[in-house]
Amino acid sequence: MRIAIAQSRVDRDVRANSREIRGQMCRAAAGGARLVQFPEGAASGYAKSEITAWDEVDWPALREELEETAALAGSLGLWVVLGSAHPLTAPHRPHNSLYVISDTGALAGRYDKRRCSHTEITGWYSPGAAPLTFAVDGFTFGCAICIETVFPELFAEYEALGVDAVLVSAYAPHPAFSTLARGHAAATCLWIGLANAAQCSRELPASLIGPDGAVLAEAAGDGEPDLVFGMLDRDDPAFAIALEKARPWRRTARLGEIYEERRVDDPRSRDRAGF
Repeated sequence: MRIAIAQSRVDRDVRANSREIRGQMCRAAAGGARLVQFPEGAASGYAKSEITAWDEVDWPALREELEETAALAGSLGLWVVLGSAHPLTAPHRPHNSLYVISDTGALAGRYDKRRCSHTEITGWYSPGAAPLTFAVDGFTFGCAICIETVFPELFAEYEALGVDAVLVSAYAPHPAFSTLARGHAAATCLWIGLANAAQCSRELPASLIGPDGAVLAEAAGDGEPDLVFGMLDRDDPAFAIALEKARPWRRTARLGEIYEERRVDDPRSRDRAGF
């Protein structure tokens, strides 16, 4: 399965955001992608950066643009994972979300960021409560957003749910997030898509990471919009160890029984005070 990962410029102008999003959707479809993933806040703008107060957001315009984007997804036959603030009923703060739009143009799901940063949770967003999985062409995906990269339990949770890939959408000038994502990919044997805002890409370019932890494709880290393509292929010999040996063995190992049944009763094992 061929996917595209966007490095789009995130603006305070929701109309400008949507023009860029739809342009990259057309490029993704022309390049043979079945799914394209966008950064955190790609449609609405991101709080603290483009947005300094929620009343600055033109919510009716955002909804109109999202509907047009969904219609384009349907006409292109393209799945779209799109970052945006999701408004709630006043006085509740919005969610920081990823909309999952199917290749028919329907909203197939929404992931709401669960591990918001300190600034986000104290002043900007309402936290989400659940993981999200969805399937495309026989591959199952999970979603995560930005600072959730520092929470390994979320990636372990998705591995336990049986996903093949986790799509992480960010607005982050933090190169360590790539290192963390590579570690999670290697530990869980999952593909990880890492989308980031163009203005943060000098430090953290958009990329696709394989289930062995290797970077398979990476966008230009020049601060400009870009689109990177990559393939999810379970039959690729490069991933045979990760997918056919490491992942199933680690599932067994996590249960602990293979260790418990081999515990020994030996005085040299119990004595930790000597060589």
